[in-house]
Amino acid sequence: MTAEQAVPNAEARSGPTAPPTAAPTAPGAQHQQAATARRVSVEQHRREVEALLGPALADRRVEHVALVDALDRVLAADLLAPVDLPAFRSSQMDGYAVRSADVAGASDGSPVVLPVVAEIPAGPGTPAVLAPGTAARIMTGAVVPEGSDAVVPVEDTDAVRFGAPATGAVRGSVGTEVGVLAPRGTGEFVRDVGTDVRGGGPVLAAGTLLGPQHLAAAASCGVPALDVRARVRVAVVSTGTEVVEPGQVAAIGQVYDANLHGLAAAARRAGADVVLTGRTGDDPRDLAALLARAAEEADVVLTSGGVSQGAYEVVKDTLGEDVVFRSVAMQPGGPQGFGTRHGTPVLTFPGNPVSAQVSFAVFARPALERAAGRPEREVEWRRLAGAIDSPPAKAQMLRGRLGPGGTVEVVGGAGSHLVATMAAADVLIEVPEGVARVEEGESVRVVRL
Repeated sequence: MTAEQAVPNAEARSGPTAPPTAAPTAPGAQHQQAATARRVSVEQHRREVEALLGPALADRRVEHVALVDALDRVLAADLLAPVDLPAFRSSQMDGYAVRSADVAGASDGSPVVLPVVAEIPAGPGTPAVLAPGTAARIMTGAVVPEGSDAVVPVEDTDAVRFGAPATGAVRGSVGTEVGVLAPRGTGEFVRDVGTDVRGGGPVLAAGTLLGPQHLAAAASCGVPALDVRARVRVAVVSTGTEVVEPGQVAAIGQVYDANLHGLAAAARRAGADVVLTGRTGDDPRDLAALLARAAEEADVVLTSGGVSQGAYEVVKDTLGEDVVFRSVAMQPGGPQGFGTRHGTPVLTFPGNPVSAQVSFAVFARPALERAAGRPEREVEWRRLAGAIDSPPAKAQMLRGRLGPGGTVEVVGGAGSHLVATMAAADVLIEVPEGVARVEEGESVRVVRL
């Protein structure tokens, strides 16, 4: 069986599907023991996490933010142009404002010579009406005078130079003449009023993920701030006496904490606002105090570590009455937990850095991106550059790298501690539960990191 055959509805695997018939209630110890005793599918865990997060992340409030702070935010309401754009007739080129009828017969061999009666720089002010049979030297973006209906680019004239003359009059400057060497029709090189957008017309649609081009469009209409969807507030908590902050000295038996920084960055990329990060050892009292702060400040709390079957599982020891801990049929990232603490949703991820990143991408990211108003990720299928063997009892989330011609290759091994190979990957290759082997050239679903 191929990976694609195992997923008859590929679209259904792109994220959480319809919520379960009964949303999970606050679990107790008996429910926890029953859930831990059996392994659940990736899809079931996705659905139940979605049911937990959905109500907490629904109906995001609206914030009014300055353009400088609006990059990568999601627009909450349609933006309509408050003014015509352009708001006045302006020149598209450096050249000469003329009447098109005056230069209709111009050519290289028979230039139309016009006196230059004015110079119009870009800037405020209304220039004088241009009289028939004359020209005005005009700069790009300057107001085109009434009486003219075209601009002749300087390249189509015999002007000696277009810069301001150093001394004396130079042909083509005010008080001299200019020879026009090509005809120009009505409206040529003139930006007319409202040709970009009319006042009251649509500029940006609600739901737009705001990039530089969108902010430039808003600014060009004179809009200083935009209504955007408020970010989900996320707290990230890392646990374990064995983890230390990068930059500190790590003793034998200690590792640098990749999860605090990695999960916080992943949450920000998903459109969330990370309002708290913290690290504790293996003392449940310290973790309980940190979780109380996190629940007060955040909409969602993410933890890493302390969820497996060891003797020092501080997250399990602290959240045992509030969170369902279970084994999910996924590798890496099998040990998972979800529930609430002080009324705030909590997702607990394994401590191995690759497992934590995979867990976030599979279970947390879709809900956070949806709450942020970001567009749904498209389902992507790629052809394997080499065969994959997979334990059929679990879904495999292998690190992969996209290649030419719609291919993907596995990078690194299956170990959940191989952080450096995670850095070499740009996708996860998903091999569904029940598939033991995928041959070279067969299609697999990939999830972009």
